[in-house]
Amino acid sequence: MPQPPFKKIVIFGVGLIGGSFALALRRAGMVDEVVGFGRSANNLKQARELGILDRIGQDVAAEVGNADLILLATPVGQMAELMASIAPHLGAHTLITDGGSTKSDVVRDAYAQLGGKVAQFVPAHPIAGAEQSGAAAAAADLYVGKKVVLTPLPENSAASVARVRHAWELCNAVVSELTPRQHDEVFAAVSHLPHLLSFALVHDLAQRDNRDLLLSFAASGFRDFTRIAASSPEMWRDICLANREALLKELQTYIAELNQMSAALASADAVQLEQTFRAAREVRANWKEKP
Repeated sequence: MPQPPFKKIVIFGVGLIGGSFALALRRAGMVDEVVGFGRSANNLKQARELGILDRIGQDVAAEVGNADLILLATPVGQMAELMASIAPHLGAHTLITDGGSTKSDVVRDAYAQLGGKVAQFVPAHPIAGAEQSGAAAAAADLYVGKKVVLTPLPENSAASVARVRHAWELCNAVVSELTPRQHDEVFAAVSHLPHLLSFALVHDLAQRDNRDLLLSFAASGFRDFTRIAASSPEMWRDICLANREALLKELQTYIAELNQMSAALASADAVQLEQTFRAAREVRANWKEKP
C-alpha cells in the first residue's frame, strides 16, 4: 500500500483553519500523523477527541525537526513568535505554510525570524473563513471548491511550492498565486474593508439608546450585511493593523463614495442616486463567484 505523501504534519492553532486542514488530509488518507500546538489546553483536548489530532504537542523542538509540513494557523500577530520558536529546530526537508489573511507582514516576519531557512516557508491564504472558531468548528469539507492563494518567495524552490500546493489541492481547494503585495491590495478591497464596515455599523447601533428597538426590526438585509461582524475580534484586529496601509487607502476611497452619496441625498439628486444604484446593480448581477 503506498505511503501517504505527508507522514507528519504539525499544526499551530488547531481551530477552524488548522483543524479543517487536518481533517481534509485525513479524509483523503494523505497524512499519517497530526500533532497540534495551541494556547488553549481545552481546545487541544477537544481536537484530540474529535480525531483532528493524533497527539497534543508538548515540545516544539522535538516535533518540528522530523515534520514534513508545518501549518501556522494562528492570528497573524502571533506568527513572528512562532517562527522564532521553530526556526532553530527545523528539519532540512520540513516545509512551513500558513493560513494568514495578510501576507506582506507575515513575509516580513519570515525573513526576520527564519533567516537562512526562509526558503522553507511558502506563504498561503485559504479563502474559507467562517464566524465560528475553535476545534469544534473544523470541517473536512471546508476547503472543497474554495480558493487558496499562495504568495511564493523568490527563495522558494519550485519543488517546495509544488508540494505546498499539493497539500492544499488534496483538501480539494483551488490554488492560485499572487505576490504578497498584490494579495494584500486585493483583499483590503474585497475582504478587509467589508469586515471593517460591518463591525462599524453594528458598533454604531450598539451605542444607541434605542438599540434594542432598532435590532428588533432588522431583517435579512441587515443580517446579511452584518453577518461578518460576528467574526473573531482578535483575528480582525490583527488583520486590520497588519494591512493598515492598503486598508486605509480603500477606506478613504469608500469615504469619498459615501460623500458623493451624501451630497446627492442633500440635494435630492434622484438622477445621481439612481445612476449609482444601477451601475452597482449591474456589476453585482453580472458577478459570478467562482472557485
